[in-house]
Amino acid sequence: MKENTRNLQQEQVEKLEVLGARLRQCRLEKSITLEEVAAQTRIQARLLQAIEEGRLDLLPEPVYIQGFLRRFAEALELDGAEFARAFPAGAGVVLMKPRWQYLPAAQLRPLHLYLFYILLVISSVSGLSYILNRSAVQVIEVENIPSAQQFPTPKNTQPIPPKQSLDASQSAQVSHASQDGKPVQVGVTLKAQSWIRVVVDGKTEFEGVLPEGTQRTWVADEQLIVRAGNAGGVLVEFNDQSAKQMGAPGAVEEMTFAANPRS
Repeated sequence: MKENTRNLQQEQVEKLEVLGARLRQCRLEKSITLEEVAAQTRIQARLLQAIEEGRLDLLPEPVYIQGFLRRFAEALELDGAEFARAFPAGAGVVLMKPRWQYLPAAQLRPLHLYLFYILLVISSVSGLSYILNRSAVQVIEVENIPSAQQFPTPKNTQPIPPKQSLDASQSAQVSHASQDGKPVQVGVTLKAQSWIRVVVDGKTEFEGVLPEGTQRTWVADEQLIVRAGNAGGVLVEFNDQSAKQMGAPGAVEEMTFAANPRS
């Protein structure tokens, strides 16, 4: 077995010397440099020189040498297949890992490029996931905002006090009295928004918030009570008298109007 291997190697060396010499002679006749052949075949110049010199020890496995011979010969316009067949590669070709250092540089694929592509894909997926999660969180935050924050109270709007109890049977002291036998007529004009409650002859005729610019009139046979949460924004006109402001802005005031019985 060892004897056969030595014989094969000796034959390969002899054939390589002959083939390399022919290639070198043809190259020189055509005045082509090794660098030009290397650029055309994509085989390193040092490997081409080893072929011309018959240096089998500087070349990779025989199967690769056959490929180099083919391309070298074709670059010189020779029969590449004939040169490849002339070099003995051995009866049994064993597949094994190539020696990457002998392969053309242009055929290599640097490992760091694949790692870069993988990192780029991971970064893209992570970025997209972050954007989608962030958008979902913002939507949830907007949905959970209380309605009071979505619709803030205007700065110039006077505060509206809560409903206050007003019992007609326990009305305040009479503020104004009409002439004998004349019914009570009270007009209300709003200069600013205010809560209003009007009790006519012991019955609540109105209770709620009136906006700025509202004008309302009520008539009572015996007694009429007006209570305002923003007295400074309410003008009250009693019968034919001039309208008067009920009180200070923001103050809760109450006015009672009564009819004098006929004498």
